[in-house]
Amino acid sequence: MKILSIKSLALPEIRVIKFARFLDQRGYFCEPFRESDLLNSGQVDFLKGQKLVQQNENFSKANVARGLHFQWNPYMGKLVRTVKGRMVDMAMDIRKGSPNFGKIILYDMPINEAKDYNEWIWLPPGFAHGNFFVEETIIEYFCSGEYNPVNEAGISFLSTDLDWSLCDVNLKNLFDETIRKAGIISEKDKQNLTLKQWESDPRSENFKY
Repeated sequence: MKILSIKSLALPEIRVIKFARFLDQRGYFCEPFRESDLLNSGQVDFLKGQKLVQQNENFSKANVARGLHFQWNPYMGKLVRTVKGRMVDMAMDIRKGSPNFGKIILYDMPINEAKDYNEWIWLPPGFAHGNFFVEETIIEYFCSGEYNPVNEAGISFLSTDLDWSLCDVNLKNLFDETIRKAGIISEKDKQNLTLKQWESDPRSENFKY
């Protein structure tokens, strides 16, 4: 795996890892994941010691929105990439006491087969995760904890008490347009909590800054 660069986003714990694709007249080859490069080297120190124990794949139709999800016992960090299509990833700080509590960011992750790189986005425990899609899209992600439906919750991305001030304006407008036009949301996600409801929920004590 050839890592090209690593950057932090407006929520600095959220990182983007750019890795190389090798293009030729046939198409491209890439090595998206190598444990020794990602988990056991100083190159990506924020992943050192993590154990990625579950891999998920997700297909979404155009105008689907998912999230904002999180779990505890076990805590789950996520390493996410787009395989085909266009994902806009969503992350929100849910750590009580954090100066960024309730702030959400958006990060655009489209796929272009002609580009010589792709990206992973890392969302550590303490951040709610979601995404939306403006075209048919496949994503995959590795998780640092196995899924546990007993200890999971969600905050609604439609909740009026979220803080979108760190978001790119164009991506926020794209999100609003996607939801307004034909937003497809699961019944489960429609029942997600507001930020205020979550903050007063005793389970929120599982996430502290």
